Amino acid sequence: MSDVKKPGSRLSVGKWLPSLALVALLVAAWQVYATSGGLGTDVLPSPSRVLDQGWEHRRDLLDNALPTLRATLAGFALSLTVGFALSVLIDLSGVLRRALMPVLIVSQTLPLIAIAPLVVLWFGFDLLPKVLLVAFVTFFPIVVGLVEGYGATDKDSTALLRSMGAGRWRIFRTLRVPTALPFFFAGLRISITYAVVGAIFAEYAGATEGLGIYMQNAKNSFRTDLVLAAVGVSAVLTLTLFALTYAVERVATPWTRKGDRT
Repeated sequence: MSDVKKPGSRLSVGKWLPSLALVALLVAAWQVYATSGGLGTDVLPSPSRVLDQGWEHRRDLLDNALPTLRATLAGFALSLTVGFALSVLIDLSGVLRRALMPVLIVSQTLPLIAIAPLVVLWFGFDLLPKVLLVAFVTFFPIVVGLVEGYGATDKDSTALLRSMGAGRWRIFRTLRVPTALPFFFAGLRISITYAVVGAIFAEYAGATEGLGIYMQNAKNSFRTDLVLAAVGVSAVLTLTLFALTYAVERVATPWTRKGDRT
């Protein structure tokens, strides 16, 4: 049995090798250019300096990463709640679908650079405006994923449940929601890549702490190395949240695991 599992383990590790090799190549090229290109550390610090200074200022980075993570998680929780509620309304009524979808699409055309300062002006410099902005930039892929998932429900299965006396809500819970889950997680992964960026942008617009403020202060002090260190922290947060979506999906949709193995 152990011999059967080993090829799968090698394949699982091997699929990441091209990405890791590309990242290593880019970092090596960055290191060579930064050290031999004649540019100052205030213009292009080397990766080794970014890592060194990031470690030296790890306490400040952590203290500012936590508020950003808090705003990200709170905003994403609001996004999930609003996104699910809107998807249910759209699925329940064709009239609501025709009324809501154009409005939701138009909402995504609004420039965040113009909306963020207004939200801060209206709601202050506390957590609330950051939560609202994160939710604003992340809810749409969730809504679209769920609505498309509901629409992919098998019609024969729906007819069978109806013939057995199942009502609309029972069909929705037992058939339409499970069918929509893979679509939902696809939208969730798109949204999560915007969440941390949305929180940082909201901090740029107005905040007293967070990675956005830290980057702004480091930039004003010509500490490009610390700006890049903060960017690295935000990338780690995003990748961690992105990976967590797969872990949650495996728990929420166990019926898809067999297909993953193949």
